[in-house]
Amino acid sequence: MTRPVRVVPATPAAVPELTAALTAALDGTGPAVLPVEAPDAGTPGTGDVAGGEVPDDVALLVRTSGSTGTPREVMLTAAALRASGRATEARLGGPGRWLLPLPPAHVAGLQVLVRSILAGTEPAVLSGPFRADAFAAAAARPADDAGPRYTSLVPTQVHRLLDSAAGREALASFDAVLLGGAAASPGLLDAARATGARVVTTYGMSETCGGCVYDGVPLDGVTVDLDPDDGRVRLAGPVLAAGYRGRPDLDAELFEVRDGTRWLRTSDLGRWDPAGRLEVLGRADDVLVTGGVKIPPAAVERVLAGLPGVGEVLVVGVPDPEWGQALVAVVVPAAGAPAPDLAVLRDAAAAALGGPAAPRHLVTLRALPLRGPGKPDRRGAAALAARELGVPTTVRDATPGT
Repeated sequence: MTRPVRVVPATPAAVPELTAALTAALDGTGPAVLPVEAPDAGTPGTGDVAGGEVPDDVALLVRTSGSTGTPREVMLTAAALRASGRATEARLGGPGRWLLPLPPAHVAGLQVLVRSILAGTEPAVLSGPFRADAFAAAAARPADDAGPRYTSLVPTQVHRLLDSAAGREALASFDAVLLGGAAASPGLLDAARATGARVVTTYGMSETCGGCVYDGVPLDGVTVDLDPDDGRVRLAGPVLAAGYRGRPDLDAELFEVRDGTRWLRTSDLGRWDPAGRLEVLGRADDVLVTGGVKIPPAAVERVLAGLPGVGEVLVVGVPDPEWGQALVAVVVPAAGAPAPDLAVLRDAAAAALGGPAAPRHLVTLRALPLRGPGKPDRRGAAALAARELGVPTTVRDATPGT
């Protein structure tokens, strides 16, 4: 059995239409929903029930590029979305009213809408560019609202809120602030929690209906395992996607059944911390190789993010004829602070992780390049760093005869 797919606009202004379509998709009275920010040449017009067909248990398709940049459509069933929403309610303290400050075309924004539907509440929606004053205004509690209030943010948004008194006050007004989409530095978490905000770090992806591990602990029903060979994170539970529309090759590559349990093999590396919580080390395909040594950039970023003067940081690689890749610290200085000194960054990284982890270059930016719902764009940052340093994007192998 199959059901049709309806293409629905996914913009802040279209949230009422999108919410209505999701409600019908979840209860089975309407077609599955494919949210799009702007239809392309291969997509029927929004509102058109001509987006093809999917299995009849699929309620939502989420477009994602994954780690390779190749477009794909993740199929999420109504049962998986409900399992995710109910598990979030159980972890946070019950159903509540949500504020949506994220793009509703991405899974984190869509889950705010799904959780609101399950809670029987109407979300507040932040429109236009993200600003602390606009967030604070949208976060104001209605006089007749006495229930829990939640929101979902990415680290870049929290940075901006912490630079504003109104933003800090708004952060602290929520019963929980889900923080995901990218790794958050310990310094950022400490600063946010110092305002009184109840920040909950999340880990997940479109294939798991969004966040499925909160503060390193899996949601109810979710199981986490680490591949003994390469340390990749594997996830199982009722929140897993049904697969990818029209891509049985990806289904076979990323989903597997072991001992009767269906698992998603992610592209992320992880480890267990001393308290038994999951610590995500970054993507396996982000690992940099300098002088023959493998360096996970997320580990270096955690060290650098705690240094004075560092607001946000990405560690990327640029081609180098001697080292293969040279590590570059791409830094957004903290508000009102001068740019940090490269020698200080190098000493801190070397002391914590060893000499090869010390960045060889420093590039400062006013803001990190972003993609999707506020995720740092590593490729974009590497290109900016290479241009700033005058480094060609490719380096010929200097070995004779090659």
